[in-house]
Amino acid sequence: MAKSGITLNGLKIVIMLGMLVVILAGIRFAADIVVPFILALFIAVVLNPVVQLLVRWRIPRGLAVTLLIGFIIMVAVLLLASIGTSLNELARTLPQYRSSLIVPLERLEPLLQRFGIEVSVNELVKYIDPNAAMTLVTGLLTQLTNAMSSIFLLLLTVVFMLFEVPQLPAKLQQMMVRPTEGMAAIQKALDSVSHYLVLKTAISLVTGLVAWAMLAALDVRFAFIWGLLAFALNYIPNIGSVLAAVPPILQVLVFGTVYDALVVLAGYLAINMVFGNILEPRIMGRGLGLSTLVVFLSLIFWGWLLGPVGMLLSVPLTIIVKIGLEHTEGGQSIAVLLSDLSK
Repeated sequence: MAKSGITLNGLKIVIMLGMLVVILAGIRFAADIVVPFILALFIAVVLNPVVQLLVRWRIPRGLAVTLLIGFIIMVAVLLLASIGTSLNELARTLPQYRSSLIVPLERLEPLLQRFGIEVSVNELVKYIDPNAAMTLVTGLLTQLTNAMSSIFLLLLTVVFMLFEVPQLPAKLQQMMVRPTEGMAAIQKALDSVSHYLVLKTAISLVTGLVAWAMLAALDVRFAFIWGLLAFALNYIPNIGSVLAAVPPILQVLVFGTVYDALVVLAGYLAINMVFGNILEPRIMGRGLGLSTLVVFLSLIFWGWLLGPVGMLLSVPLTIIVKIGLEHTEGGQSIAVLLSDLSK
């Protein structure tokens, strides 16, 4: 009997793992459909508190949603126009970087030779292809043009989600076997994700603005693009702020001096220290309940499953999975593994 029970439990685990693999494979295969839906869902989660605030000011919900989406469309059009102009300017200046790279490489050559590394500047320059960078920027401009229709469909989905919010609790309660426990879990997940996304968006916005202001004050070209990059990549935990600093530092190193690059590096270090290590933990609190290792591994997993959007939303997606496991029979032990017990 004991052996039969073990065999039955093992069979259940194998079946569950098989179902999980099939589900993940299906999500990855249908990423083109799933990713916009997930992104729209999280945008709706961020915007819903603003809509509720407008409703409390006695503005009808329909008008509140219309005003908010109209404002977002106006900002998006201005941003896309600014990005398109900056990318066009970047495309025109790219051919200059090959000749500009020769000077820092010639300065670096004697230093490398002191350490026994034989490097020929002329040979290195041969491998630098401006056409590849031009192709990349041209591709970005094309994607930017095609993005308008995608953004319109995304915002349309967000609008319908925001209109559906008041009716959603009643529908979910009718679907659930245990409505009280189920709604408590959903409310906990919504509160945690909403808290994280709203504060993370505010901190990322301030980080991007400060990075833009710093680079503009240092007279770094394309400061707006690098500030926007700092805003977007700040959503990626652990490595996002590091990745955002690389392009402007390399640009300054190529077109300026080592001293200028060190000044930009020091500026980014100060921004990351203040916002990432001091301000963000104090504002958001240390209540995410996820260990640092889990946050990093979730970045890899969701990035593999959903692409760049998965990396941006890795933390809130993992929070949802953790809360779901906490309210599932047999999932509590896995939820404990995801938790940070030191908090």
